[in-house]
Amino acid sequence: MTATNRYPLLFSPLDLGFTRLKNRALMGSMHTGLEDVPGGFERQAAFFAERARGGVGMIITGGIPPNEEAGGGAKLSNPEEAAQHRIVTEAVHAADPDVKICMQILHTGPLAGTPACVAPSAIRSRIGRYVPNELDEAGIEKQIADFATCAAMARLAGYDGVEIIGSAGYLLSTFLVEKTNQRTDQWGGSFENRMRFPVEVVRRVREAVGDDFIVIFRIAAMDMLEGGMSWDEVVTLAKAVEAAGANIISTHFTWHEAQVPTIATMVPRAAFTQVTGRLRKELSVPMITSNRINMPDVAEAVLERGDADIVSMARPMLADPDLVLKAAEGREDEINTCIACNQACLDHTFTGQLVSCLVNPRACRETELTYAPAAAPKRLAVVGAGPAGLSYATVAAQRGHKVTLFDAAADIGGQFNLARRIPGKEEFDETLRYYRRMIEVLGVELRLNTQADPDSLKAAGFDEVIVATGIEPRRPQLEGIDHPKVVGYIDAILGRKPIGQRVAIMGAGGIGFDVAELITHSGPSAALDIDVFAKEWGVDFKNHPRGGVTGVTPVVASSGREVTLLQRKTDSVGKGLGRTTGWTHRLTLLRRGVKMISGVEYLRIDDEGLHALVAGEPRLFEVDTVIVCAGQTPLRTLYDDLQRQGVKASLVGGAFEAAELDAKRAIDQASRLAAVV
Repeated sequence: MTATNRYPLLFSPLDLGFTRLKNRALMGSMHTGLEDVPGGFERQAAFFAERARGGVGMIITGGIPPNEEAGGGAKLSNPEEAAQHRIVTEAVHAADPDVKICMQILHTGPLAGTPACVAPSAIRSRIGRYVPNELDEAGIEKQIADFATCAAMARLAGYDGVEIIGSAGYLLSTFLVEKTNQRTDQWGGSFENRMRFPVEVVRRVREAVGDDFIVIFRIAAMDMLEGGMSWDEVVTLAKAVEAAGANIISTHFTWHEAQVPTIATMVPRAAFTQVTGRLRKELSVPMITSNRINMPDVAEAVLERGDADIVSMARPMLADPDLVLKAAEGREDEINTCIACNQACLDHTFTGQLVSCLVNPRACRETELTYAPAAAPKRLAVVGAGPAGLSYATVAAQRGHKVTLFDAAADIGGQFNLARRIPGKEEFDETLRYYRRMIEVLGVELRLNTQADPDSLKAAGFDEVIVATGIEPRRPQLEGIDHPKVVGYIDAILGRKPIGQRVAIMGAGGIGFDVAELITHSGPSAALDIDVFAKEWGVDFKNHPRGGVTGVTPVVASSGREVTLLQRKTDSVGKGLGRTTGWTHRLTLLRRGVKMISGVEYLRIDDEGLHALVAGEPRLFEVDTVIVCAGQTPLRTLYDDLQRQGVKASLVGGAFEAAELDAKRAIDQASRLAAVV
């Protein structure tokens, strides 16, 4: 069956009149950090060209500011700057002349992170660093003119179009809602006045670039915060933007300060596309939808429902630049699927690091991390089929090495087999499916249920042994640690021991939170059910109140267990979790009544429960079960034995470092080592 038959809508062209898109697959905008580093244009060129070769129909770059006060990095406002951007556009068009590349114009407004930041009113964002400077009439005119100049320079630079972002709490969206626009002049007050600024930006951009240039406007179809736009206002704005010259409208579903997750792994696939579908009925221009669309069958279903004309898959193109090509060739089972973990993409963005991808460390490293054919192929043994071992084995085999992969378990996955059991982390199954398939495709010899020992490995004559044996849970030296009510986190997650009604969890790192999520969960996973997700996060898709949220604190279904999450550190519990997802885990558990206590010194465990000091004061936690999540230690016995026998060996993953389980670090390290073996 051809791709056209499997995905007839995804692979159908879209005629825009003056140009056409070869298919409906869009690589949406992401700020990667490449925009701001030395040699960034050359690195962006390699990054985007690889995605162009991977079959996508259109690409939108990371946000480029139109002026200094817009923040965000290197601006585009003159021909000299445009000449640098040509490095990117020419690389993309050389890779595939049919791929369109558009530049996003991003004015972050009150989120610019500079004292020069501007906004319609001097109201500081909850997540902003500064109170913005209120724009006067001359300042407003300057911003509009700078948008138009930036768009004209984008055309000069060889882009096929621009996207104007009017959502997320950035400048244009702050004009649209009353909470951030308290002006009383022609730019504030009524919605007609509040939308005047973004509409005028679109009109002036269209005037600056002419009719044969793509102009996309990204609208907040749901702000996901109280006081956001009403549905009628969303429709009114969309129609006005269309009339002003936008020939594509893209829907966005959040402000950065919103308290609703929209792109984390706990969000169901294509959860928000129904909103785009409703707006699409009101407009005549093509529409883009987005958020948690990570596989071609999901994209096709969105198009088939009539929810959009174009499907944006941004982070999925980080995970696998060949996603669209693989779909076209019937190789869907070879797609390295985005699991929406946020750990190497958004978490990096919001901590000022260069973006990458947990499941694909080459993302944004295309010029430095290459998997070139090995000059002298070797026979390699990889012991341990967790994330590090899987990554090393497949990269090494891709380069031409002969790889044998050992694991004592009955299946691959290692710690991923624990993670995928946590409600909200079902996407981890996709990574294991990908590795199973790549083991077959690349000819890795897989030996499961096999305890590799140093003697047999030495006798086999491997050129090198890569030890990826992982970790073992750390067992604290504590009186009563062998008490029957004590359960290790592996036994708790695998359900190998019963868990009581009253539970204390020792350790509040990522594993402690995962265990708390598992034992307090009740009912269907919200990640697999849009209705459950909507109820848990107070989203009203049916009635679409202002901002799309009910304003009522959601009640999250709970198992009814009384759970206390404890940590020795005095920091707030959960502080070390991911920047962009940690708050969602904390909030979910708090809504289930989980107590979180820091500054705990553990004393002993006995029939009464867990005895401890909290802020120096004695405290008895009267519990039925104590689950130990007290960290890990590397499993290096095999490595030490190989070293003693003179066998060349190296450590990767948890066996190398096990301070905290970190698949991102493990996969990155293993990939880099396999790239040079």
